Amino acid sequence: MDIITFREYCLSKPGVEETFPFDEVTLVFKVMGKMFALTGLEKEEFSVNLKCDPERAEELRETYEDIQPGYHMSKKHWNTILFENGLPERLLIELIDHSYDLVVAKLKKADREFLENLK
Repeated sequence: MDIITFREYCLSKPGVEETFPFDEVTLVFKVMGKMFALTGLEKEEFSVNLKCDPERAEELRETYEDIQPGYHMSKKHWNTILFENGLPERLLIELIDHSYDLVVAKLKKADREFLENLK
């Protein structure tokens, strides 16, 4: 998956906005103000940090060499994923959805209901 497809997919999800809260080269996707994905635009190799359930994060890292502990993030809750090295697109979409869903699950009830109404 390339960065354009990644960006379009993230923005297609309810309540998502793209921001540059850290600098002009770190693209962050948030749902209701909470971060679920980020990528560095200046990197030669397209990689994305995604939130992940801790047990699943460990399993993924053991299974795929292109999934590593989150770079500059909590190693327990975030993975850095190399997006253009051959991981199946359906796995990448699943991991984006998983990250988004983890963040949505922690939102206030009113915010979750608002997102449901956007679908």
